Amino acid sequence: MSEKSSNSSGSDEDVDPESGQPVELGGVLSKWTNYIHGWQDRWVVLKNNTLSYYKSEDEREYGCRGSLCLSKAIITPHEFDECRFDISVNDSVWYLRAEDPEHRLQWIDSIELHKAESGSGSESSLRRHGSMLSLTSAASGFSATSTSSKGHSLPEKLAEMETFRDILCRQVDTLQKYFDSCADGVSKDEFQRDRVVEEDEDDFPSSTRPDGDCLYNNNGSKEKLFPAANPKGMNGIDFKGEAITFKATTAGILSTLSHCIELMVKREDSWQKRLDKELEKRRRVEDAYKSALSELKKKSHYGGPDYEEGPNSLIKEDEFFDAVEAALDRQDKIEEQCQSDKVRKPRLTPVPPGDTYSTIGTHRFAEQPHSYFSLFSAVLVSASDVHRFSMQVEEVVQNHMTYSLQDMGGDANWQLVVEEGEMKVYRREVEENGIVLDPLKATHAVKGVTGHELCHYFWDTDVRNDWETTIENFNVVETLSDNAVIVYQTHKRVWPASQRDVLYLSAIRKILATNESDPDTWLVCNFSVDHNNAQPTNRCVRAKINVAMICQTLVSPPEGNKEISRDNILCKITYVANVNPGGWAPASVLRAVAKREYPKFLKRFTGYVQDKTSGKPILF
Repeated sequence: MSEKSSNSSGSDEDVDPESGQPVELGGVLSKWTNYIHGWQDRWVVLKNNTLSYYKSEDEREYGCRGSLCLSKAIITPHEFDECRFDISVNDSVWYLRAEDPEHRLQWIDSIELHKAESGSGSESSLRRHGSMLSLTSAASGFSATSTSSKGHSLPEKLAEMETFRDILCRQVDTLQKYFDSCADGVSKDEFQRDRVVEEDEDDFPSSTRPDGDCLYNNNGSKEKLFPAANPKGMNGIDFKGEAITFKATTAGILSTLSHCIELMVKREDSWQKRLDKELEKRRRVEDAYKSALSELKKKSHYGGPDYEEGPNSLIKEDEFFDAVEAALDRQDKIEEQCQSDKVRKPRLTPVPPGDTYSTIGTHRFAEQPHSYFSLFSAVLVSASDVHRFSMQVEEVVQNHMTYSLQDMGGDANWQLVVEEGEMKVYRREVEENGIVLDPLKATHAVKGVTGHELCHYFWDTDVRNDWETTIENFNVVETLSDNAVIVYQTHKRVWPASQRDVLYLSAIRKILATNESDPDTWLVCNFSVDHNNAQPTNRCVRAKINVAMICQTLVSPPEGNKEISRDNILCKITYVANVNPGGWAPASVLRAVAKREYPKFLKRFTGYVQDKTSGKPILF
């Protein structure tokens, strides 16, 4: 995977010297698409605080396929994968992988630089604004309070205060006029006293007496007397009454203020309680949000790369099993729908070209040649069967014929896990380095078909997709001989398990009878090999297999001179599978899937062969 970028991280080149803004960065990154397609290369562009991606660099003119604003983005380098980093904005997460750790560091530094230059507000400022908004809302509702120890509301008390204020202002004006008048009278009296003229008269007693407008004192001086100022005469002001009213008004103001303070204290207590409740409610909501966000980061991207099968997978074993079982159920429903469509709309199957691996068997009840037999040709060891894997094929065939047909009744290591009619499935639990390597053996009996027919349809790649529902695609890598091919196939992914592929040699063989009483026996063996044209990839986990299907045909002679029909035929099937799935799938999940899928496979395959051979001549 190549990566192109317009700058290198950690240097002054990250910032445009003229504008002071971070420069554009573009390159190829692997982006996690979904659990079906996995990682895909995408052209990613970092510009103007926005991260965008395109399918390829050539398709930029058609518009981006997605973008993220980096103002509130959280960049998280992966804990185990040195090339991967995740970018999350709220509930949107991009999983990205760079070519190497250096490129990952370059992208992370550039993204952080764009994020820092975005000028986004801080979280504390948002909290501060939110708090002020809450206080403003509280203040706006504070004036609408009710309850008072005097039975009045705060607005009524405030109205009383306004009335008292008006009265007090008028009274202050009145008293001010009175004081001004008094001050004028005192000033005039002092002025007249300054103009007193002393006269020479006889001494008089110290007591004074009135004589006209003059008053003679005991020192012989004469003083002009002026009438005293009369307060009541000054504009008719009642000083005493005004003073009493003034005192009553101020007392009313103080009383009303006391009531207002009392009401405000009560309202403060009430609002404090409400505020405490709101804060507690908000705290619980925030805690719930943080908890949900934490779970969301774990499960929101359920289906992301952190939850697929792997050594550091976050998914629990029971969740892994539930997800696999749900995916298999969906596949079963899809298959049932496809089968029902085929029944409603039968299609003509073209006759496959004849091949050269079988002829009429040497069974004592064999019929004369028929055109149907042109589909099969002899599978006897001949010069055409010699190839570079011939010795390995012979060894595998001999091992299966020696050990696979042995009865398991007296072996305590084999456990009977499934029994449905004639079908029995046995398992022997074996683990190596934590990987389940359980050998599996199944026996079955099918009426109306021969071992040759069953092995033919099991080996023939031309009809593989007609009965095999777990394969996504396959191809013949190399044809070794008329009876042996090397096949590469990928199996449908069952999330969260990784997708599996397998490269194996498949050979079909007729087992020669050692005496006349031995049943007619055919065998197909599939075992893993290596090939230069099908190397393992990071997309799939390469599984290793050693599988054999051994079919023995039993014939019950018909009554009299009647010809043998399919009612007289019974095929005993022994299916042996040794599979190393690789990867990190839990052992309990692998065993549960094997217990579920192998019986379904045998029933589906034998039913398919019965349908294909029904009404056709018997092939031994």
